[in-house]
Formats: sequence, C-alpha cells, structure tokens
Amino acid sequence: MASMLNPIRLMLLDDHALILQGFSRLLTPHKDMQIVGCFTRSRQLMDALRTQSVDVVVMDYSLSPGEVDGLNLIRGLRLRYPGARLLVVSALHTPATVALAMRCGASGFLGKDTSSDEVVLAIRKVAAGQIYLHSAMALELKHNEISTRSSLETSADSGSDQGELTGLSTLSIREREVLRCCLEGMSVTKIAGKFSRSIKTISTQKQSAYKKLGVTSDNELFKIRSQFENG
Repeated sequence: MASMLNPIRLMLLDDHALILQGFSRLLTPHKDMQIVGCFTRSRQLMDALRTQSVDVVVMDYSLSPGEVDGLNLIRGLRLRYPGARLLVVSALHTPATVALAMRCGASGFLGKDTSSDEVVLAIRKVAAGQIYLHSAMALELKHNEISTRSSLETSADSGSDQGELTGLSTLSIREREVLRCCLEGMSVTKIAGKFSRSIKTISTQKQSAYKKLGVTSDNELFKIRSQFENG
C-alpha cells in the first residue's frame, strides 16, 4: 500500500505542456504520490524508463504526428516494462478506443473531462493492481460485449456468417490503428498525417483490413463496430 514512505512513483506523458503542468499541480499535493518524470514525447518516456522504475505511467493516447502512440505505445510499454501499469487519460474516450487499449494492456482509461478526484482515485486503484474505468464506460463496454455475443449466437443459429469477424485475429497492429481512426471519423488524409505515413500506405492498410474482416465500406465497418471493439 502506498504511503509517504513508499509513494506511488509516476511518469506523465502528454504532448501538451499545459496538460502536464495541470497534472503536476493536481498530484504533487498528494503525499502518497511522487512524480519522477514529465514528458511530451514517447521516446523521452521510453528512455527514462530504462533507468528508472515506476508504478504507474499516466499517458495520453494520441500524441503529435510522428510519435509512437496509441496501441503501438501501449504494447511496447507492456512488453519492455511490464512492471509499469498504464493509465490512459485521453480526449479519445470512446468505447472503441477504450476497448482496444484495455485489450492491449492498459490498466485504466479516463476521459480528459474526468474530475480531479477521479483521476487521483484511478491512479491509486491502478497502482494497487486493479483495473479502473469510469462507471458509465464500464457499463457501456459490458453492454457491447453482451450485444456482440447475442449477435454472434443469432448469426450461428441462422446459419449466417455475418458478424463472425473471422479475420479479426489476423489484423496487424497498424491495421487496427487505422480502423480505430476510421471509427473516430478520421479521413485517410488525417490518419496519414497523424502517423506520418503516406496516404497510399494508409489506404492500403485500410483496404487490407476491410478484406480480412469481409467489409467493403465505412458503413459496413460501423455496423460491426461493437464486434471490432470487443474482438
């Protein structure tokens, strides 16, 4: 259990310096927490983690263009630094994003409109080895899981393969990232800018993912959104 003698060691990652300052002002008064680093770039965070151990990384999901972020960063941190638990605090607080982040190894996910008290509570819960989501988000994800299971059972009973998403497990991390951005309403051009890839590369990854999932349009992707979120 964290205490003044054994505080929760934190690193903070956000590409906006003002956000980092806000987190610092919020958390510094709590004597059971110690901020050991604040970073605006994911590479800075990774370099710091090589020499310092932490209990929790409080991180944004979407960083500046050219930065490693999102699912790639979560997977990388979990692989290289399994002792550091990840609490994502992001404006991209949608069921699709949250579900994917949690499946990739995040221990908690909050929206940036979350109250200060809940952020502090979430850090303590995550540091203690628990999973933390806002109650409304947890209920929505549970509802999506039940709806998806019901849809799959109905499809199986009717002999239809619609909704089975047999290709979901074959999607690459980058293909999942592209689909996640599509579900958030981003165009191919905007996705290319975010990940510093060419429009052609993003388009190819999108079409490859569509082929694996058996969908042919954005409308069809949105119809299977809940299954993608929980797959």
